[in-house]
Amino acid sequence: MKQIIAVTSFKGGTAKTSTTLHVGAALATFHRKKVLLIDFDAQANLTTGLGFDPDEQDSIAPVLQGEKEFSSVCLSTAIKRLDLVPADTWLERVEVTGALAADRYSHERLKKILDPLDYDFILIDTPPSLCWLTESSLIAANNSLVCATPEFYSIKGLQRLAIFMENIAERHFLQVLGVSLSFWNDRGKSNGSFLEVIEDTFPGKIFSPKVRRDISISDAAIYGGPVFATAPKSKAAEDYKKLTSDIIARLSP
Repeated sequence: MKQIIAVTSFKGGTAKTSTTLHVGAALATFHRKKVLLIDFDAQANLTTGLGFDPDEQDSIAPVLQGEKEFSSVCLSTAIKRLDLVPADTWLERVEVTGALAADRYSHERLKKILDPLDYDFILIDTPPSLCWLTESSLIAANNSLVCATPEFYSIKGLQRLAIFMENIAERHFLQVLGVSLSFWNDRGKSNGSFLEVIEDTFPGKIFSPKVRRDISISDAAIYGGPVFATAPKSKAAEDYKKLTSDIIARLSP
């Protein structure tokens, strides 16, 4: 069964894009899965993080508008079995332009585009807000991977995100796959309090592997690839490998 995962957060700075990139790369590289990453955030950080210039590429926007075929915007990456649909600034207002503006069911178009695609995993990097793009991603997905950091505003935003996803799940099949924590410090004084709030919001959903703070992630973005290629022995490489294995285990029947 194809897994479509919306990678979500309510605020920026939660390593949402890094998580999308590295889980996707780990699935393709170490688990030999056929993976598609969709950059659905107008900031296009996932696109640049894989070495592409968003100003030179088409996003999925013209496909949503019915102006282009999916195959014309899907790119092969330097990583075997890993494809990418880039982002561009058009995404920011795509729902109020062209054919989408007059379509009351426009938020279901992404799902129709993705359903027939032949991939083992499709990961969608969503904007850090509860907007049309995020809603469309969650409707298209069968699972949501929630990203958070051990800080007050990140944790507080999870409660609003949970309500938003619950409302969508009442109309479309959607499960919370789990909560991934990044920028983790094992010695953090408030770790227990933060974990308690997350557990109350998403009971039993916290992934045990936590991604530790590691400068190698920022360095990898400069080179346009994952840490598995640029710093294979780094803490981040180890943590993302473990997280990806846990994701697969949680999805297994």
